[in-house]
Amino acid sequence: MGRTADAIAEGVAIATAAARLTVKNQILVGTIARGGVFEIEHYADVARKALLAMAQESEDAAELLTRLRKRARGRHSDPHGTHDYRDRDVRNLRRRVKQSTGVAHDLRKMTEDADALHALVEEARAAAWGDVRSNLDRRLQVEGMRPDQDPDYDRMREARMQALKLVDLQALSSEQRARKKREKAAEKEAGKALGKESAKRERAPKRDARSVKG
Repeated sequence: MGRTADAIAEGVAIATAAARLTVKNQILVGTIARGGVFEIEHYADVARKALLAMAQESEDAAELLTRLRKRARGRHSDPHGTHDYRDRDVRNLRRRVKQSTGVAHDLRKMTEDADALHALVEEARAAAWGDVRSNLDRRLQVEGMRPDQDPDYDRMREARMQALKLVDLQALSSEQRARKKREKAAEKEAGKALGKESAKRERAPKRDARSVKG
């Protein structure tokens, strides 16, 4: 694949991962924390809306880049900032417009593919349950007790399960928020790094579980 095709594929992969994370969080809240029923079509719609939102963002980016490209044409003076483009940047801006447009096109195409949406939802569900299992495993390793070691096991079983559920879901919710914040920060830093590298190249010549079974 060429540079543009590679960039489009990477953009689609990033957007798909973000949509998967959105669906996973919705599953944790709707199905596990609130005791709802998992309905694949409902979460397929969540995935569709997430992908459409990111497709719109890519289209908005393409429109902005187009305006910047038109403004840059014929300007040959020294730039005064990172986004103060000049005529020599026109080619790169045109390529970025194609990339953003391509990402939006592919994302919108995904929203019309039921199989692709269902696959994304299934991946999100597996990730959600993976988070729950890991969280429960960590707590059970610390707090676990065999029934024959607990004289009040039968009497306290229901209360213990409810407490375990609430504690773990609260911890999981906090963990999800922290992870999302870290991922956003990492994406932001990666975007800055890519922007700086691109500018350098172009201007080089001059510068939660629904229930726990006991």
